[in-house]
Amino acid sequence: QGQLVESGGGLAPVGGSLRLSCTAFGFAFNSYHMRWYRQAPGKEREWVGTITISGRGTNITDSLKGRFTISRDNANAVMYLQMNNLIPEDTGKYFCTAPTKGIWGQGTQVTVSA
Repeated sequence: QGQLVESGGGLAPVGGSLRLSCTAFGFAFNSYHMRWYRQAPGKEREWVGTITISGRGTNITDSLKGRFTISRDNANAVMYLQMNNLIPEDTGKYFCTAPTKGIWGQGTQVTVSA
């Protein structure tokens, strides 16, 4: 079936940066487009962005464009989420998914301190 494992979360200051990783195990990572989602406390999970199989195409939700970027390394089966100029509203749990595979990671917590 496969597995996704997120890492790289933690505590960051306002204006700081974090890079999240999503590592795939047990399935053909380079055959699936991938997505990031996040869920803030007390809110619904929201889509952050998508990257195509090749990595040449990405799409970020409008509110995060210019601060967040997605990339992937198919050779190592890893997807990244680079987050810059963090604000307190970025606090939440970040999840990666291979949507057509139906796999979600367990999430990694990001906390931006005001």
